Amino acid sequence: MRAISYSSPGGPDVLQLVERPVPEPGPGEVRVRVAFSGVNPTDWKSRSKTPPGPDGQVPNQDGAGTVDAVGQGVEPAMLGQRVWMWEAAWQRPWGTAAEFTVVPARHVVLLGEATSFELGAALGIPFLTAHRCLTVAESLPDRLGPGALTGHTVLVQGGAGAVGNAAIQLARWSDATVIATVSSPRKAQLAAAAGADHVVDYRQQDVVAEVRKVAPKGVDAIVEVSAAVNAGIDAQVIGMHGAVAMYADDGGAEVTVPVRLQMGPNARWQFVLVYTEPERAKVLGIEDVATAVADGTLRVGEEAGLPLHVYPLAETAAAHQAVQDGAVGKVLVDVTPERRVDTSRGRPVDVSTCRHACAVVPRGVDPCGPDRDRGYDADPHGGAR
Repeated sequence: MRAISYSSPGGPDVLQLVERPVPEPGPGEVRVRVAFSGVNPTDWKSRSKTPPGPDGQVPNQDGAGTVDAVGQGVEPAMLGQRVWMWEAAWQRPWGTAAEFTVVPARHVVLLGEATSFELGAALGIPFLTAHRCLTVAESLPDRLGPGALTGHTVLVQGGAGAVGNAAIQLARWSDATVIATVSSPRKAQLAAAAGADHVVDYRQQDVVAEVRKVAPKGVDAIVEVSAAVNAGIDAQVIGMHGAVAMYADDGGAEVTVPVRLQMGPNARWQFVLVYTEPERAKVLGIEDVATAVADGTLRVGEEAGLPLHVYPLAETAAAHQAVQDGAVGKVLVDVTPERRVDTSRGRPVDVSTCRHACAVVPRGVDPCGPDRDRGYDADPHGGAR
């Protein structure tokens, strides 16, 4: 099979396309035939700083595909299930930038037939991070869902980013009033498409004044991408018993907080790293995100405020570079074997995956159904390469 691997930390150029044996799942593990691999900032940061093990590292934490083998102790009923994966490469050598990967069974979540693999590959890190950010305030519940945030107001700093988009979608699903900040009219369109009730261009408007118009007593939660830059604003708009949840260090690594101003509302400043969050919070986040997916609430694509940028597996280095350069939207790696890609219309960006995660074809074509004789996949259910 084909996989992306690196044997030493460094820039995107350390990522190499290699041939590897198809891995076998161990006890408690499943093997997933990967359709799409999601790329997040954490993936390029790990690649650039963390030395891999002696056998190299397959990058990328998130992905979606179909379970095609199970290890000892895993229910056989998992075979053939469509799933999305979370933290596939966390302290493990197998990420999702490969045609097959093995992960602990608890790291896969069922994905319904009506849900695209593109959405599945976009869920993990961004949506679980957003869930944690929206549930750390003492004034808010620890579960999300319809009605959970009724009467509450959330400020999403950086509403056009992947986590910002996820926070907007989850907060609106939970019936919160959502204010999002952005840096341009284009990003304002994306935040509004995601569902934000109010969008503030911080380069053109006074954020504190605009937020106070919507929430005179302050907001209940702030999802913060750049605390070093926004701490002064956050301190002025956080409400009673609210929380500023910091999930990134964009704009600087040190934060200065006006202490006295935060004592009055008993505000909480919470650091968030999804990998090490409390186990109960992680479980609740996975359950709630899965429910939102099943409800048909979560979306990806331009119309959802999250444009997709799709790269073939061989161009994973370019995908990493795009994220590192701050691509607006979601970067995905199409892991489908190149020999099965229809290239009649050029680079395969506007494509879909059949229900078995075995072929990439033009949208609307089902190679496992009546379209099979059109030659898009000569062997849709063939074995691993």
